[in-house]
Amino acid sequence: MDFSIAKRSIFFFALLPTLLSAQYTDVINSNRPGRAVSAYAVGKGVVQAEVGLFYEQQDNVDLNSDSNIFGTDYALRYGLLFEQLEINLEGSFMSQNITYPDFGIEGNLTNFSRNRLGLKYLVYDPYKNPERNKPNLYSWRANNVFQWKNLIPAVSLYGGANFLFGDNPFYPGDPSLSYRGGVNTQSRLSPRVVLISNIAYDRIGTDFPEWRYALSVSHAFRDPRWSIFVEGQGISGDRYSDIILRTGVARLINSDFQADFHLGSGFKNSPSRIFAVLGFSYRLDFHKDQVKAIDEQRAGQNGSIKKNANKRKSKKDKNKEKDDIDF
Repeated sequence: MDFSIAKRSIFFFALLPTLLSAQYTDVINSNRPGRAVSAYAVGKGVVQAEVGLFYEQQDNVDLNSDSNIFGTDYALRYGLLFEQLEINLEGSFMSQNITYPDFGIEGNLTNFSRNRLGLKYLVYDPYKNPERNKPNLYSWRANNVFQWKNLIPAVSLYGGANFLFGDNPFYPGDPSLSYRGGVNTQSRLSPRVVLISNIAYDRIGTDFPEWRYALSVSHAFRDPRWSIFVEGQGISGDRYSDIILRTGVARLINSDFQADFHLGSGFKNSPSRIFAVLGFSYRLDFHKDQVKAIDEQRAGQNGSIKKNANKRKSKKDKNKEKDDIDF
């Protein structure tokens, strides 16, 4: 038995509730890679940029067209007013070179395929409950196996607006302003596995509104700087519908900088889609912990004190605790 690993595990689990009970974390919390969005905000005073460069190949059987697309994804996030609230600007700008072989016609379409400003607010965080967060200091297995209570997610609400500039060739006839509303959830299934789900009703106020949903599972390796993810995204609307699958890897460079890479594909042939994305996330950390005087703290917030808490334990009780240790 490697007791150094056991000691690190105990320390990690003792610290974990402190990290999860607030929005802010000491390590950058990025929505990249993929399109699924975390339920948590970046934390008050944190400015975070997330950028991706992508290439996509599209072939449309119905139109008999071929396309090469180059572009960039971007997101700028800021923790506003308090820990649970975030304002974000996100979108995609792309250039599509399209060819119609039957007619010998070539063209180029360039504009924003996404451009929206929104607010995200955490309405429920299961890790705020101090009793739920207590690790089992006598059993490594109890802290690492799946438990049904882990399915209870953190929940946030999103509301925002889409903006179109000029004569956008990707949304012909749409108004310059439309709306989006959604719900984001996040569950920590185990210390290394996180499940995120999103559902949103998008482009409200246009003739072609869309339902969008995503389900993402991330897994951290033994070296926590590395993680992988698998994501499924669905789009349902009169203008465009598809199911898109993504998978990739992220690497933490330092506490404020992350790099990622992922591949993806659609399931339809009108158009068929294959793409690759290289991305980066970086934050400027202006977060300051709020110090609260002990006489202002709510009594019992770390759990009630038991009646016999100060009573000296018998030798029999001490021996029983030793027998319960399960590293």
